[in-house]
Amino acid sequence: MSSLFPALTGDSPALTGGSGERVALRFGDRSLTYAQLAAAAGAVAARVRGQERVAVWATPELETAVGVVGTLLAGVAAVPLNPRSGEKELGHILGDSAPSLVLAAAGDELPAAPAGRERVDVDIRASGPVPEDHADDGDPALIVYTSGTTGPPKGAVIPRRAVAATLDALADAWQWTSEDVLVHGLPLFHVHGLVLGVLGPLRRGGAVRHLGRFTTEGVARELNSGATMLFGVPTMYHRIAEALPGDPELVKALAGARLLVSGSAALPVHDHERITAATGRRVIERYGMTETLMNTSVRADGEARAGTVGVPLPGVELRLVEEDGTEITAYDGETVGEIQVRGPNLFTGYLNRPDATAAAFTADGFFRTGDMAVRDGDGCVRLVGRKATDLIKSGGYKIGAGEIENALLEHPGVREAAVTGEPDPDLGERIVAWIVPADPQSPPGTEELAGHVARRLAPHKRPRVVRVLDALPRNDMGKIMKRALTHG
Repeated sequence: MSSLFPALTGDSPALTGGSGERVALRFGDRSLTYAQLAAAAGAVAARVRGQERVAVWATPELETAVGVVGTLLAGVAAVPLNPRSGEKELGHILGDSAPSLVLAAAGDELPAAPAGRERVDVDIRASGPVPEDHADDGDPALIVYTSGTTGPPKGAVIPRRAVAATLDALADAWQWTSEDVLVHGLPLFHVHGLVLGVLGPLRRGGAVRHLGRFTTEGVARELNSGATMLFGVPTMYHRIAEALPGDPELVKALAGARLLVSGSAALPVHDHERITAATGRRVIERYGMTETLMNTSVRADGEARAGTVGVPLPGVELRLVEEDGTEITAYDGETVGEIQVRGPNLFTGYLNRPDATAAAFTADGFFRTGDMAVRDGDGCVRLVGRKATDLIKSGGYKIGAGEIENALLEHPGVREAAVTGEPDPDLGERIVAWIVPADPQSPPGTEELAGHVARRLAPHKRPRVVRVLDALPRNDMGKIMKRALTHG
């Protein structure tokens, strides 16, 4: 197959003439040109060549990017490790994936589990030749571990073709070119920050500026000094929406950006509207998973409607199905079904888990995402939540938690919101709203919020119970961990 990074191989324009001095990666005040990246990644490739799997201590630093790129150039599978994982989780991941080496930055102190394996420090000033690419497109590129909400984390084996297919499909949807400079502050142990946020710019021959830690000041600085694209998760865009009224530099930055993209969870409609009102720009959303990389997106040249994740990307087959597997053909914006996808963007299976792999796929090769959605008349997909935690069956209706959460967030007394179901002897399940109030001393009551939702959606979608919290439990990507919400 062709190289994952044509800008780093052969006689690429990025490496010849003066363009080898073009910056490829910048993390804080440290950067690498394409020529320097090719040399440093070549040195890593020479060290790991012949291994089956190599772990990478995935801090938000240059060394992580160089380590992953070098490993992929060698045709070896990289296993990104979350530095914030606990010892038990790290031990499980390392025992399951059995990497022969752990790549890390020289100054990083590793906990016991990875420290017990052979370590190789990544030197960003080292030099080595970029090897010829002899890997097959079906060979593993990455093994990324799922969050493990229903048991120990599972290692999704992502082949090289999935990385290439997803990034090329996004280039088509987003008109992404070598002229684009991406800014983000996403962690590098998930596909959002690593595959889209680092490998994406490098595949295009463009550049990435990583903030290290997300701040609205950093976003404004980079977008006002040449960056063209911003990737973020809803918590980041929420902070941006909160900061815009008092920050004219941030308003200018977002107004001048070519593309603002949100992912990893649904961006509340209220934040969409606040950002658009302040900047005149719309945030576009895309939808993907660890196992599938990217499935859908709003197109850069399409209509960015708040609440939709767009249409299937080139090469992706997507269908909605009923609980019995019957395909839903009505694009009516109301009929809820589980998303199933098929295409070159999919993983090949869960490492060492043939049982889980078999259960994840249908007989005709579609992956069961567990995500619930409706499709509008033009084919756009609107997510309503996870099948396990966000689909509420109440009074004979199938109700998605997401639209109720959006409605709650439109209430001025609600700062954050999550919706779940709990057993009810009459309704089957009743709708429970968990809110963080704007004023902790005066939270809105159940009757007030129920009426607010009923007026916007429908009476059967109103919450029957409201529980007030100081904060919602979230993971590293800002997703609300609904299993941590316990009914009292």
